[in-house]
Amino acid sequence: MRILVTGGAGYIGGHTVVELLRAGHDVVVVDNFVNAKRSAVTRIQELGGRPLDEFAVDVLDEDGLNTAFESGPVDAVIHFAALKAVGESVAQPLRYYENNVAGTMRLLQVMDAHDVRRMVFSSSATVYGASDDAPFTEDAPLGAINPYGVTKVQIEQILRDLAAADDRWHCASLRYFNPVGADPSGRIGEDPHDVPNNLVPFIAQVAVGRRDRLTIFGDDYPTPDGTCVRDYIHVVDLARGHLAALDRLDEYPGAHAWNLGTGHGSSVLEVLASFERAVGNPIPHVVGPRRAGDAPVSYADVSKAERDLGWKAEKSLDEMCADHWHWQEQNPQGYPDD
Repeated sequence: MRILVTGGAGYIGGHTVVELLRAGHDVVVVDNFVNAKRSAVTRIQELGGRPLDEFAVDVLDEDGLNTAFESGPVDAVIHFAALKAVGESVAQPLRYYENNVAGTMRLLQVMDAHDVRRMVFSSSATVYGASDDAPFTEDAPLGAINPYGVTKVQIEQILRDLAAADDRWHCASLRYFNPVGADPSGRIGEDPHDVPNNLVPFIAQVAVGRRDRLTIFGDDYPTPDGTCVRDYIHVVDLARGHLAALDRLDEYPGAHAWNLGTGHGSSVLEVLASFERAVGNPIPHVVGPRRAGDAPVSYADVSKAERDLGWKAEKSLDEMCADHWHWQEQNPQGYPDD
């Protein structure tokens, strides 16, 4: 198939494009490069073993999107393009609603105009909010507690309404938990532009010397070691989950949601210990106060994805940390500047 991937130069999008290319699909990458670098696209093509078509286009740019769709027949869209920093979304809600929600609406309108009605959407476990009712099933109540999470809830609702109004649409919303790791080659990986918001990239930057130490937000939670427990998933497993959804999309008319995770949680201290094994050295850290809004435990029930999509995460926490460190060690400052 020929797949158009928005945000295809980013962390999860880039790994998914690699897997698409390796599987023999043709790929059109649409990315505005606000949170990605063009050097990533070069490496993605190297790893995928095949060239791709690239358009430097924002999802709010209707003319640019039309140009990308007119470059050749498109069979389906995988939609990653979004702003994704939780704290920034609280400070700049209008920017997030415009980019994420209005941008998705513009994309859907252009898709419809070009008779493309198959979408795999990059959703998030943030739709479940700060509930501690783990493991989360797809029918758990949605309760996002920040504008970023609310945009994911709203987009999922738009897809459900669209599919209810027109039965030609097939939409899969993939709610993934905590993607970490990198392609085992170390050629592509996560490259946060500012202070990392998530645990593993922060640990990696401490390990490589870019930051002094890790602060653990609380060690008095009702968990085995007192630190928060989360469901971490290797980004390659996650990428392959998108291919699994794409392969089964025709079997599921309408709009459906699937969790993508490992189905079990790891604590902050367990992740830290795993990363220390990968590095071979202790990683400086201190314990600080709890952070507002953190649930003690959050992990996925992944039985629906296993049953419906024939997909299951395969890589261990040690593999996640080893691959993430391999990327960071080879690229201490991230991707080279374009």
